[in-house]
Amino acid sequence: RVGSTLTLKPDLDNANVGKRGILGVFLLPAHAKGCCKRSTPFCAPDGGFMKRQNLRKLVLAGLLIAVGVACSPFSIPVGASKCFPIQHMVNVLAAVMLGPWYGVGMAFLTSLLRVLLGTGSLLAFPGSMCGALLCGVAFWKSKNLPLTLIAEVFGTGIIGGFAAYPIAKYLMGLTPAAYTVYIVPFLISTVAGSILAGILVAALRK
Repeated sequence: RVGSTLTLKPDLDNANVGKRGILGVFLLPAHAKGCCKRSTPFCAPDGGFMKRQNLRKLVLAGLLIAVGVACSPFSIPVGASKCFPIQHMVNVLAAVMLGPWYGVGMAFLTSLLRVLLGTGSLLAFPGSMCGALLCGVAFWKSKNLPLTLIAEVFGTGIIGGFAAYPIAKYLMGLTPAAYTVYIVPFLISTVAGSILAGILVAALRK
């Protein structure tokens, strides 16, 4: 009508879409994760957002598992263990993008495939899953990347290092010299992988 005014209100639900970098595809803000009143590219009234989000997570998990398996021939043998920094990089990426339960599942599947393909040993299980769980929980609770990297190093190097001893002795038939024999090689592997992950996550966030 003549003399009427039109007031434009900002669309707060989607104002930041496209401005969160590559990680924004998986790390949507909290207000965008609920049910929308109308259909948008990221949300649908029938719960389509959650279906799309879960599909994205499954696709990313599959890609990261494929990266871990494909790069496993480049592991570095240290005694009975094989230092594999790429696994720890993948652990941190999974923690940041997917969450702890995806991370643990991915670490298990990657380790299983490496063992079946002969590019890893049974020590890959404690060497990957402990760090994946701890760094996943750390990022889930804190959203702090440095703390997540520290959790990965501690989970793999210390907890995984101790857990590797009974596996090596009772399942692999080895005679490790001490309970702490796997801590140093696991620490070398996880520190290298965590540094790579920190650099990569920082770059993806830009």
